Amino acid sequence: MDLTEFIIRLLLSAAAVFVSAKILSGVKVDSSGQAVLVAIVLGVINAIVKPILVFLTIPITIITLGLFLLVINALMIMLVDKLMKGFEVKSFWWAFFFSIILSVLNAILQSLF
Repeated sequence: MDLTEFIIRLLLSAAAVFVSAKILSGVKVDSSGQAVLVAIVLGVINAIVKPILVFLTIPITIITLGLFLLVINALMIMLVDKLMKGFEVKSFWWAFFFSIILSVLNAILQSLF
């Protein structure tokens, strides 16, 4: 992946964060610049922390037929909320729905470009 493709993917992810926050009243992003930072931090956390959590929760993920991965995604959103100012998620359930909408929007935007 070259730099141009990376920047395009980052901006698409930031747009998905911004739109997802506008759709849900329980999630707030202060600005589009903050949405870019949320996309960066979420990408780093998903690359470092999420694989560890997925590995540690393999038994419960198997028992729930993979649905526990949605819980892990919500926890990653809540971690970003705790790490960043200008990004606020009111509760676990808002993080849960935000992660679902964010995933769908990211898939749509990435497929378009």
